[in-house]
Amino acid sequence: MYGTATKNGLGVGLMYSYPHRFWNLTGTRKEKVVVQSDDSLHLMASVWDAKSDTILPIDLSVTIEDSDGKVTNTNLWPMISPNMGFHYGDNVALNGEGNYRATISAGPLQTERTGALDGRFTKSQSVTVGFTFDTSETYNLPIRRLGEKAGTKGTVELMDMKSVPSPRVPPREELPGQSIGEVTSDDVSFLISLVDGDSRFSKNGQPTLLVSPRTPYNRIMLPRMALTGSVNRKQTTILKRKLRATIDPEIGCYYRAPVEELQASDSVVIETVTPPQLARHDGYETAFLDMPPAKCTVGSVAR
Repeated sequence: MYGTATKNGLGVGLMYSYPHRFWNLTGTRKEKVVVQSDDSLHLMASVWDAKSDTILPIDLSVTIEDSDGKVTNTNLWPMISPNMGFHYGDNVALNGEGNYRATISAGPLQTERTGALDGRFTKSQSVTVGFTFDTSETYNLPIRRLGEKAGTKGTVELMDMKSVPSPRVPPREELPGQSIGEVTSDDVSFLISLVDGDSRFSKNGQPTLLVSPRTPYNRIMLPRMALTGSVNRKQTTILKRKLRATIDPEIGCYYRAPVEELQASDSVVIETVTPPQLARHDGYETAFLDMPPAKCTVGSVAR
């Protein structure tokens, strides 16, 4: 951890590691990013709402300056790794060891917002964090190899970064509404709920289908997806709608769409139009890519 800063309700944490490979994702096409000879470090950031500690899926760029002026300017890729979860990062070249200032610029939040986030983060803003680049610290970070677990399902534990909020989403029992079921597609777990129309999660008082995706072991949020939801009744699709990406201070990143009604024995189908558009670190480079439709059957619906 290099440090944290807060400005106008936006919290920023700046982290570092040694330069390493990752895979960018466009649609379902992966492109491997290899370490270049002039890369100094892998610079990472997390951003959150300082009032609720909600991690925000927002566009980020960084300008790095030393005492002589600007060194580099780059967009930070939205990323996911097993030990850090959702964050932003890139390999960055610096002018050697010394003191630097990183100005992290966050664009307006593009997703819909509910609860205390409604109406906030509508404009671009920036936060500056100072840091010292020391090769003895950066290049001597320990590596823990897990070769004895190769070929088994699972993941490493999520790091506790203390001063940075966790990118986890809540367990099933903390989601609003009536639980409809849980389905899986290429290891993404989708928790599906039906929320009554008289709720901040609904629009115009309509009942709302609420879908909360997460990684299977650590409940890491999965933003930047394109999803549709369908309701099938007696072999007929009676409703198909785009699920709107939304963020809430209590349940994090989720997707929603209004529905007229659900009946027992209806089936709800979640179709992934675009998988999570997140760069992948080692361990997630093959996950959450080939995502077939996932279906669950409604058991009963409270009246």
